Amino acid sequence: MSKKIELSKEKRDHMISLIKNYFLKERGEDLGDLASTMILDFFTDKLAPEFYNQGVYDSYKYFTERIEDLLEIQKY
Repeated sequence: MSKKIELSKEKRDHMISLIKNYFLKERGEDLGDLASTMILDFFTDKLAPEFYNQGVYDSYKYFTERIEDLLEIQKY
């Protein structure tokens, strides 16, 4: 079972503000706190794990390549 991605209150508040500003600027919609929070929760629950997993994979790939480089400094 995977652990849910949690955000600090400050980060949540900031992201809710960003969502509200985006909808107002891009769509002319004045979202309230509840709607913005629901959108943030949807992205956090459904999409954030995919981005997190991609970051894990990218890190794995990067470090695997660096480990390969480390083998090149062996002395025989």
